[in-house]
Amino acid sequence: MPALMEPPPHSPLEAVTEFLHGVPVTDPYRWLEDQDSPRTREWLAAQTRYARSYLDSIPGREGIRDRVRRLLDVETHDSLQKAGDRYFFRKRLPGQEQPCVCFREGWDGPDQLLVDPALRGTGPHTAVRPLSISPDGRLLLYEVKQGGERTGTFELLDIETRKPLPDVLPRGYLRGFAFAPDSRAFYYVHEALGGRGPHRRAACRHVLGTRFADDKEVFFAGDDDKMRLHIVPGLDHLGFLVVRFEEGTVTDFYLWAFENSNDAERVIQNAQYKFEPLLLKNGRILAVTDREAPNLRIVELRRREPADPEFFTVVPSGDVPIQNWTVSGDTIFVSYLRKLQTEIQIFDLSGKPLGQVPINQWDTAHVLGSSEDGGELLFEQESFTKPVQTCSYLHTRCKITLWAERKIPFDSQGFRHAQAWFPAKDGKQIPIFLVGRPEVLEGGASPTIMTSYGGYGVPMTPQFSVFVAFLIERGCLFALPNIRGGSEFGTEWHNAAKRRNRQLAFDDFIAAAEWLIETGHAESRTLAIFGGSNSGLLVGAAMTQRPDLFRAVVCMVPMLDMLRYHLFDNAYVWQDEFGTADDAKDFAALLNYSPYHNVHEETAYPATMIVSGDSDQNCNPLHARKMTARLQAANASGYPIFLDYSRHRGHSPVLPLSERIEALTDRMAFLCDQLQLTV
Repeated sequence: MPALMEPPPHSPLEAVTEFLHGVPVTDPYRWLEDQDSPRTREWLAAQTRYARSYLDSIPGREGIRDRVRRLLDVETHDSLQKAGDRYFFRKRLPGQEQPCVCFREGWDGPDQLLVDPALRGTGPHTAVRPLSISPDGRLLLYEVKQGGERTGTFELLDIETRKPLPDVLPRGYLRGFAFAPDSRAFYYVHEALGGRGPHRRAACRHVLGTRFADDKEVFFAGDDDKMRLHIVPGLDHLGFLVVRFEEGTVTDFYLWAFENSNDAERVIQNAQYKFEPLLLKNGRILAVTDREAPNLRIVELRRREPADPEFFTVVPSGDVPIQNWTVSGDTIFVSYLRKLQTEIQIFDLSGKPLGQVPINQWDTAHVLGSSEDGGELLFEQESFTKPVQTCSYLHTRCKITLWAERKIPFDSQGFRHAQAWFPAKDGKQIPIFLVGRPEVLEGGASPTIMTSYGGYGVPMTPQFSVFVAFLIERGCLFALPNIRGGSEFGTEWHNAAKRRNRQLAFDDFIAAAEWLIETGHAESRTLAIFGGSNSGLLVGAAMTQRPDLFRAVVCMVPMLDMLRYHLFDNAYVWQDEFGTADDAKDFAALLNYSPYHNVHEETAYPATMIVSGDSDQNCNPLHARKMTARLQAANASGYPIFLDYSRHRGHSPVLPLSERIEALTDRMAFLCDQLQLTV
């Protein structure tokens, strides 16, 4: 390990003390919340110099970069959708910084270019993504992003002429969109950045070729900043979902007939349950809901004016939650996760079972969507050792056809995975995946990397990761525990570690690390953990609660100040998952585990790399800045603690190829150095 070139930059301590529910809480680095102040920018520049003084001195860096480049710089396809006989998707060729939007006529047609972000002349951080195709197949709606921002600009392209239309929705959030049946207009819910009345939640109709100033407002939901309005497209009607983030999440649902001068009809009011509708032909409404069904069911909504609508079960709730669903013609495809393996079951519109898509054991399948007619399912599948494949399944042929695959130069035959169980702190048995070379799985202690998620009901299943592939090639063991907070074993698995019970997810993760050490799979001196977003919170909590267990931590785009997270951007929408410090009982739980508030002076912390950037509008980068300052001031281990920060980095994975290569090279160099891996 190279000696650190200099001590970490000094971070002035300017304590702000507040009383929350009678408890004094001190924030020593509140000033770092101001992202654009000259002081913060100077501090960031000093942090970048410090990080580079370490990262650039790591031996073998050029070899690491070369291998990372070969793993990342391959042809990719994603965002596949079908309209009529055309397939629309993103495609990136080797050497290209960003993917382009393309389409094929039919299954075997040549790939035709529609939108190339490189031709816009705005630099390599410009990314594009297809969103919607008009009913007549003539127009494409696509999003344009700059860097990792959540916001975007929304443009229309005439597919035949390849010419963009002047009807552009400016930079902001597009909450809902639907083309009119005649494709001559569209309906939208758009929150422009810096616009007047930023909290006005309304749906408008725009006629192509006219001024947006002349658009007609067809539905108004309110002007509450803690409200969202979404559009549900349909052939005869539009649906409007009004979601209010109160103590819990409350939903109203309205129906509006196209070109109807009357107000929209309210169908559901104050629903305190999950309700996600789909409008079919002939006025039918299907929806997935957890009403009287913790693991979700698919229902048909039957209106009974003036009484509340009837929920008629089409696909009943099962022993595991519905993960996703889509309708193609008269066919419903429903994906589940049972015993940590993907199942996609097939039903007709009455709910009659028609069979199952033949997914390989231990492959994870992600439903992308379906054709409007014909029973064609589009999905991706992957595993720990198989890179992503894009596939189609035609129910009439009962056959999976490969549409595209990511040909990464990785020897999948040289690696295996195993499954084991370990006891949690409360005695619950938790499964854990172990991945590596056969000799690593069968032998003694190896350098080990571990991650998980533990929130939002997101399950951890076999998926391919270049991050992991690089490390297991170098003899690491990869460990993935299925901690509570996900939905691997139903809604109860999620609820067990939700809100005031969040500590249970951290306990499970720590117990997994202890089990790896106790069983001889790992040693704390060569055990690293990594995670991003909610998983960044997970590794932040684990390393502050048990710094002795870990040698290195990679904490990416995290939330770490859990007492103030809800005050920035739109993070208040997560209050049902975490609670907020505004509530006394939530506050007690949050203060107990908030990583930023549980950093202790003169403590030996593991080597830590915190990753963030200016453009993150999900997990505000203030979390990363403040945590870096606090850890650097408190650390007594002598291991490096540094911030990898970029103006363009955000929560969306849209950095250009060259920057992704450099970013992953930094992370791999850091872990190779700290775990003493052979490069």
